[in-house]
Amino acid sequence: MEYAIEIANLSYSYPDGQQALRDINLAIETGESVALIGANGAGKSTLLLHLNGIMRSDGAIKILGLPLNDKNLKQARSKVGLVFQNPDDQLFSPTVFDDVAFGPINMGVHPNEVRQRVSQALHDVNMAGYEQRSPQHLSVGEKKRIAIATILSMSPQILVLDEPTANLDPRAKWELIELIRGLPMTKIVASHDLELVTALCERTIILDSGSIVADDSTSSIMSNTPLLERYGLAPTSRLAIAFD
Repeated sequence: MEYAIEIANLSYSYPDGQQALRDINLAIETGESVALIGANGAGKSTLLLHLNGIMRSDGAIKILGLPLNDKNLKQARSKVGLVFQNPDDQLFSPTVFDDVAFGPINMGVHPNEVRQRVSQALHDVNMAGYEQRSPQHLSVGEKKRIAIATILSMSPQILVLDEPTANLDPRAKWELIELIRGLPMTKIVASHDLELVTALCERTIILDSGSIVADDSTSSIMSNTPLLERYGLAPTSRLAIAFD
């Protein structure tokens, strides 16, 4: 069995002493689509930031069998593409082409291949023809697609997405879900959007106060209303009745 990600005994505390992750042990198989869900402050984003070394702490992480350490950091990061919740954190260049080309250029890719990668990445997110557009003048949904393209242009084997459908209207949301579903790599998605989780991921992990409290098939997790209520992921029965 080949694992895309292996995490052993991972804990992390912020500089003020607040503990964000507590003894995380987790293995994700190559090709899996896995959701991380939990209330605000559960540790989802903090865990994602450990997967390509933006955050470092106690514990061991392997990316496709490669230990995530100082020696292998650059190689490991090339395998993991992280898409932030806010696309404005990822888009900073004058044109879409420049943003999507930024990663391959910094990887030392030949200019001809850079152009090919940009073209393919934009095609993959249905944004072909936007090369000379300004990212700042695009809709939120378009920005999110371009942000994904900036990662696809680096040919990652693992795609990590933080709240990908946040601030999208229903049509843009479902278009993005279909786009993500069609991407062939291992996917890890942190989200409050249980519709996205159900549509996209066959496995779901619940985090609470930095700990894994449930790890099961998405169908089992979503059918367990008391479990979802316990961790603030579904309305309580009383509220559900009130709004029925």
